[in-house]
Amino acid sequence: MNLSEYIINDIKPLDRDDKIGDIQLLFNQLTYSHIPIKNKEGVYLGCMSETDAHCFNSTKPLSEYSHAIEGFYVRHNSVWLDVLEAFAQNSTNIMPVLNEKNIYLGYYELNDIIGLFNETPFFAEAGSILIVEKGTTDYSFSELSQIVESNNGKLLGAFISKMENDLVQITLKIGNTGFNDIMQTFRRYSYNVISGHEEDSYMESLKDRSDYLNKYLNI
Repeated sequence: MNLSEYIINDIKPLDRDDKIGDIQLLFNQLTYSHIPIKNKEGVYLGCMSETDAHCFNSTKPLSEYSHAIEGFYVRHNSVWLDVLEAFAQNSTNIMPVLNEKNIYLGYYELNDIIGLFNETPFFAEAGSILIVEKGTTDYSFSELSQIVESNNGKLLGAFISKMENDLVQITLKIGNTGFNDIMQTFRRYSYNVISGHEEDSYMESLKDRSDYLNKYLNI
């Protein structure tokens, strides 16, 4: 996946000697959470957030608030998953792109990178989402794959979606058939199935039996 075509150049970094008022004005015109800043040699220094900029004296230069400049960026050859992670870690909707000499090349927009994520088979291909839970030392991705594929399922993707109190939750995207058999196999392997699904006949059967028992006891 070539990300270079998504690099945008319509925002030029402000110089560290520019006034705070300049960046405040720019934020008033744009919807970005951060604006990049460079030195006179064109070397990227970092970004200043809109929240911080509006707290500072508009007549002062940006250099007087260097402590508020956040140094996040990605390289022009970073893979899209690393770029998405950088967005998440820095709570931003703009990500500066640098070359090996730390020269600013442009930036990525968060919506463009999320759009690429939505085009991956994990989201684009037809299938079902299953969330399972097990102890952090008891699961393995090889076992997850084996359970899915032994039931004629196709694993389109999997990631750890939650980790808490020695338990881990894994979200899986499963294609093809056999979804109900896959869930029952996960239960036999001592996984707790977190998510429900309309094809989960095991749970429906338990519910039907429970309803029948309640009716019997109320006779």
